[in-house]
Amino acid sequence: MIRIFGKLILTMFNIGKLGDFPGTIASAITSLLYIFFFYFKIHYLTLFLIFLFLLLISIYLINFLKDEFEEVDSKEIVIDEFLGQSIPILFFYMILFEASVSINFFMIIVLVSFIGFRFFDILKPYPINYIDNNYKNGFGVIFDDIVAGIFTTIVLYIFIIIYDKF
Repeated sequence: MIRIFGKLILTMFNIGKLGDFPGTIASAITSLLYIFFFYFKIHYLTLFLIFLFLLLISIYLINFLKDEFEEVDSKEIVIDEFLGQSIPILFFYMILFEASVSINFFMIIVLVSFIGFRFFDILKPYPINYIDNNYKNGFGVIFDDIVAGIFTTIVLYIFIIIYDKF
């Protein structure tokens, strides 16, 4: 039972088996989920706790189910995209949750976060490429996407600060 449910978590309920670009599809669905959550005012603390739970369980499940996939960092495993994409969106979600910003403004933030995250996740600049190449376990599969999400957050935050000054 844990194998079946674990594979569903790691593949985001089989989203990882869709098309030629499952990571991009998973990131897009993640982005849409956060727009839905923001619209219905789901509290960011709830989302953060879910994020932490999925982070910890995913590292464990990747290691536990490594024989269920062709490789440790299989294209089918897309929970790492969910987690990495969540970093910038959750950061701005927390900042904007109490503010009276429109859903349209939040959607722009999410779109730019999506583009930024995919950029860093696909190109894998240092240290993302180092993590991806040297840690072939649950930690490595997840952590390279976490770092891509952190990079995205920093770049987007800098752009917002620069934009706000003009």
